[in-house]
Amino acid sequence: MRFLSIYKSVETNRPPTLEEMTVMGQHVEEAMKAGVLLATEGCLPSARGARVRLSEGEVIVTDGPFTESKEVIGGFAILEAASREEAIVLAKNFLKIAGDGECELRELYSASAAPACGPAEQHTRMTEQFADIA
Repeated sequence: MRFLSIYKSVETNRPPTLEEMTVMGQHVEEAMKAGVLLATEGCLPSARGARVRLSEGEVIVTDGPFTESKEVIGGFAILEAASREEAIVLAKNFLKIAGDGECELRELYSASAAPACGPAEQHTRMTEQFADIA
């Protein structure tokens, strides 16, 4: 099972220290070698970003920084885990290194599990996965 882990924290507007980068780099390297971390990236400050929203047919663009939000997205990871519980353990281990914040975990739908199927079968499979949460 693949999970998207979205890391949210209070924006510090400072780069990580060399020590913080070293410790996180070691964690990332070990997790990739273990096959539980498939991809990861950190985000630059929200001042360099924008939010694009469609609301009632109108497109609204808000330039960063996003001061109305206490926490902003600091980065993401794609995790490979045998279960939701294992993904939670991986997120806990990450937070012990990253510090205060939260990881939102979302299981990813995988169309590649049935690459030969068309849109109708993919729709059926996704509908079944949504039914699991009802």
